Amino acid sequence: MKIEHLLVQHFYKHKEVTLQGIGTFRLSSDFVLPAENDKDTVIPENAISFQFDSRAAEDDALISYIVEQTRKMRPLAAADLDSYLVLGKQFLNIGKPFKIEGLGMLLKNQQGEYQFTQGYSFSTKPEEAPPAVVKEKADDGDLSFRDDSGRSGGGTKKTFMTVAALLVVGILGAAAWYFFMRNPQPAAVETATQVPVTPPQTDTGSNTTTPAVTDSSTLAKKDSVPAVPPPVAQGSYTFKVVFRVLSQGGALKKKIELNKPNVIMYTTDSVHYKLAEGFNLPLSDTTRIKDSLRLFYAFRTFIELK
Repeated sequence: MKIEHLLVQHFYKHKEVTLQGIGTFRLSSDFVLPAENDKDTVIPENAISFQFDSRAAEDDALISYIVEQTRKMRPLAAADLDSYLVLGKQFLNIGKPFKIEGLGMLLKNQQGEYQFTQGYSFSTKPEEAPPAVVKEKADDGDLSFRDDSGRSGGGTKKTFMTVAALLVVGILGAAAWYFFMRNPQPAAVETATQVPVTPPQTDTGSNTTTPAVTDSSTLAKKDSVPAVPPPVAQGSYTFKVVFRVLSQGGALKKKIELNKPNVIMYTTDSVHYKLAEGFNLPLSDTTRIKDSLRLFYAFRTFIELK
């Protein structure tokens, strides 16, 4: 069951839910939850209120409910919820609505605050409700980086293994191409320096000429060192390709593990930290670079301009 459905179920059961970094939703005490066999239920006007709070903390009760329903460990349940909310904030930051099926819709105003518009119906069978964020992805696939692995499909085991093998080969090929394009290695030029030959000396006593012998070991070889292109200086790039959004500790740990000088870590809200690579290239190259990094890091990527 998806996080969105569990969030709505918890809200109607406890009449209140808090989403970290967004705010608190409250359900009117006059509203009565319908029977489970009712397919669609109309929500009265002004039954749901919203209080914006950019510093809202995690809702322990919501995380406990997710753990209870999914049987996942608490850190994994908290990470799933955080990923869902980060995705929603990405939509809000680019001016698109963040829809929560069964509650309503959030929009970001000119002052940077979130405004809530209540929905007027919801289904008591959440497994039949289509996820709203997936609808947004259908509208603009380039802006959404949600994992589509949840879609079920039939197929034999042989077909699955074939697809997996092709995927691995494709990822390895893309990674090799990416590193080859980013770090071209010029061929080393081997030069030889020959020691001048000493002219022969004549022994006047014996009239014997001793020719000078050139020692082949004196031939010195010089290998040129391939030039490494300088890394893009901080702030000199035209766009960034973000490939991970984590907490401060998680982002710092991942950056150390990657050990790549061109990976940058930054944050815009002091809560979520982004790992990205900066590029000083024309904006026409954003799609090609984004797809290459998506294959290399095995995560969905997105573009942020300078």
